[in-house]
Amino acid sequence: MTPQEFFKKDLFAGKTGVELIEIKEGYSKARLVITEEHLNAGHRTQGGALFTLADLALAAAANSHGVLSFSLSSNITFLRGSGVGDTLYAEARERYVGRTTGYYQIDVTNQKGELIATFESSVFRKGDALPFTL
Repeated sequence: MTPQEFFKKDLFAGKTGVELIEIKEGYSKARLVITEEHLNAGHRTQGGALFTLADLALAAAANSHGVLSFSLSSNITFLRGSGVGDTLYAEARERYVGRTTGYYQIDVTNQKGELIATFESSVFRKGDALPFTL
């Protein structure tokens, strides 16, 4: 099984349109094309859509070592609005990895490279082997 196949099992992210486009050890990049379904009442991208995009990038980067990892805490800061027609990217970078914990920073940018949101998360590395290797 490839990492891409494994993360297709994240049905919620898949149904929202999030797709993984790159996975390397300690790094991943995901994409979401914003449609009407992603908007809030103010006609901007709903915060939950941005969180889901960043969260899938986090999951791919944190699990890239082949060890099952779960988020312990996550924080998102919204910096700029986006809307229909925007393509958003989440790039997750590993900042620390230990035996049982890890820490990740994720930048969400638009198609112009403008920073839309920042996302930070710590993870628990459970230790169970995953059915893929990079």
